[in-house]
Amino acid sequence: MEDREQLLCRRSEDRRPNGHCGWSAQIPSLESKVVEDFRRRLKYFFMNPCEKYRARGRKPWKLMLQILKIAIITVQLVSFGLSNEMMVTFKDENLMTFRHLFLKEYKDHRLRSYALYTKADVYDHIYFVIDKYINLQNLTVGNLAYEMVDGKYTPLNVCQEFYKNSSIDPGNETFDIDPHTVKDCISIYPMQLFNSSTLLLPLLNLSLDFKRLLSVSITLTLKTINLQTVRHHELPDCYDFHILIVFDNRAHSGKITVSVENDARIYECRDWNVEGTSDKNDYLLLLFDSTVILACLASLVLCIRSVVNGIQLQFEFNIFFHAYFNKIVTWSDRMEFVNGWYILIIVSDTLTIAGSALKIGIQTKYLTNYDVCSILLGTATMLVWVGVIRYLGFFKKYNILILTLRAAFPNVVRFCCCAAMMYLGYCFCGWIVLGPYHDKFRTLDKVTECLFSLINGDDMYATFLNMRDKSYMVWLFSRLYLYSFISLFIYMVLSLFIAVITDTYETIKQDKVPVSQLQAFIAECGDQPDSGRYQTDREPASCCCFG
Repeated sequence: MEDREQLLCRRSEDRRPNGHCGWSAQIPSLESKVVEDFRRRLKYFFMNPCEKYRARGRKPWKLMLQILKIAIITVQLVSFGLSNEMMVTFKDENLMTFRHLFLKEYKDHRLRSYALYTKADVYDHIYFVIDKYINLQNLTVGNLAYEMVDGKYTPLNVCQEFYKNSSIDPGNETFDIDPHTVKDCISIYPMQLFNSSTLLLPLLNLSLDFKRLLSVSITLTLKTINLQTVRHHELPDCYDFHILIVFDNRAHSGKITVSVENDARIYECRDWNVEGTSDKNDYLLLLFDSTVILACLASLVLCIRSVVNGIQLQFEFNIFFHAYFNKIVTWSDRMEFVNGWYILIIVSDTLTIAGSALKIGIQTKYLTNYDVCSILLGTATMLVWVGVIRYLGFFKKYNILILTLRAAFPNVVRFCCCAAMMYLGYCFCGWIVLGPYHDKFRTLDKVTECLFSLINGDDMYATFLNMRDKSYMVWLFSRLYLYSFISLFIYMVLSLFIAVITDTYETIKQDKVPVSQLQAFIAECGDQPDSGRYQTDREPASCCCFG
């Protein structure tokens, strides 16, 4: 302890000419007790829960609340994750079913987009979709049914969008186009019977002018029930699948791409009965989610109170330092009173409360925002488990990670800002030049993903290989572009990035971290937590969270 205090003394700004170190030597003896009491109060504020327990014998109830919260939030996430996985799997498998049902000769292993190239194929595929829809219940192996609204079946709609007026003559190199578009739709009800697809053309009166055609869209709605949840002791949900099949001819390149999309609406079935089950499981889940919300609310209130009290103590320290030592406290010293771990827990609790409320809405079938709920709960659980590092930091050998990250963070941010400028330059250049010739550079977001993968050494040879069949000028540019990027970012930028963190780690390891005025002032308090000197102090402002 003496060596530590002497080190702090040597690093502090003030030393007496007679060789005596410390802030106490600068004030009259009558005021020394006030200073010692405030120094002891500050030291108690920055103690960990174990030291606070030794100092005052108070059990760390708040710390126990955090440990309990980690357990119940993890259980909640696992439960919701399994339910979310079943829902996503069911939607994806139904989408694949719709593609096989409504796209002629569709193959799962198809790598390229599903496309048509002749007029006859376009008509044939449109009639194929209509025929499959009409005879759906005789074909599918799933529990699919038509949707009914007010006792009537909803129709299948075939809509074509085309330019209002156009006259195009490629032979004479002339054209006259009105850019305004017109949409024309026809409706087909499931109960309309057709003997064969060959009768659809005259009955539908479908005629496509491919020279001014932009797209043909087919919309239909089907209903089904997700029965697989029964095996996991959950009540099945009813689904409405709004299916959209688009024949896209906007490019007018002779290639019409066909895509199938579905949008699901999940709701509670009207009348259900599952042998041996009741609403008991749902009530238990709602009770558990309510418990999570209450625990997070308690943690949120306590941590907000701790942050507020820490800010108040910071103002007191600033006034105290100015009054007794005539010094201004720096912003870096002031920020030490704002515990970053409390901010992390506040954010985590807020996300957990919002996610749990959304989860309750999903369980009661009032909401269907599975994606938003999973993002909220997943992020909250991640932050909770990251917060576990704080507890490991109470042990000196495990604290080096936290100290290194905290000390290296400013330098890392400055370094990343500089590297980001070069990275964005390469992204824009690759997108503009290589985008028309390479799938990985087709859009700006794909470029950023491709270049980041290259930095990590992923898929490097395939990126080079896909540019071999291009023009010589583009091929030569791609080589210069890729070689320069890899050489610059892997051999230089990445190495410097690692060096910044390594240098900080070595500094922390050798205990060469600069000591602030606040730390030097507190270090002069030699009272240990078990000395009994903290029993008579008034309640510090910090013991509101984690004990």
